[in-house]
Amino acid sequence: MSDAPVDPRWPKILSLSVHEFRTPMTVVAGYIRMLLKDRAGPLSDPQRRLLEEAEKSCARLTALLTEVSELSNLEGGTAPFNRQTTDLHKTLRDAVAQLPPLPDREVHVDLQVEGDSSAVTADPVRLTQAFSSVIKALRREIVGDALLIVRHRQTSAGTEIQIGDDATLAALDAEGPAAREPFDEWRGGSGLILPVARRIIEAHGGRIWAAPGHPKAGARILFPRAIP
Repeated sequence: MSDAPVDPRWPKILSLSVHEFRTPMTVVAGYIRMLLKDRAGPLSDPQRRLLEEAEKSCARLTALLTEVSELSNLEGGTAPFNRQTTDLHKTLRDAVAQLPPLPDREVHVDLQVEGDSSAVTADPVRLTQAFSSVIKALRREIVGDALLIVRHRQTSAGTEIQIGDDATLAALDAEGPAAREPFDEWRGGSGLILPVARRIIEAHGGRIWAAPGHPKAGARILFPRAIP
C-alpha cells in the first residue's frame, strides 16, 4: 500500500491499453468460437480440445482487461459508487458465497461475525467484490485442507475484519491495531483483483494491512466508525 500521489498519466495509459488490446482479443476469440462451431469444417477431438483451451485463455485475458479497466477508473476517480445503507455482515457472507472452488483442494472458510448486524453506508456490490477478492487471494496461500477464518468485530479504532488461519489471527491479536505491515497487492496468480480491492476499500475510508510475520497468508482490514 502506498500513499504516494498517482501520476495523472497512468489512468490514461491503462485506459488506452485496454482499448488497444480489447479489439484484437475480441477478433481472436470470435475466430475460435467459429472454429468450435465447425464453420471451417469438422474438427478432430485433439483439435477441439486445443481450441477449447485457447478459448479459456481468451476468457482469462478478457477478464484481465476488465480488471485493468476497473483499476484505471479507480485511479482516475471515475469509478461510480452506489452508496446506500448496507449490512456489513451480509456483505461478508456474500463475499464468501462468491468464492469459486479450488481446483486441487478444499479450504473451508469460517465466517465469524460480532453481533446481529452492522449497518454502514457503502456500495454493497463493490465492497463485496473487494472482500471476496482478498479472501480468494489469501485462501490460495493456505497449505493443504486447512481452515481460513474471516472474523469481523468492533474495536476502539472502528470496524475490523481479520482474515487468516489460526496462527495468523493469533499474530494479529498479539501485535494489536498498531501493526502496520504493508499488504502485498502485487502478487502473482491473482491478476489485478488485489490492487482493485485495495482501492475500493480505501474509497470507503478503510485501510488494509498484512499480518505481522505472515505477510502472504493474512490481512487486517480496518474501517473508521462510519464508512464514508
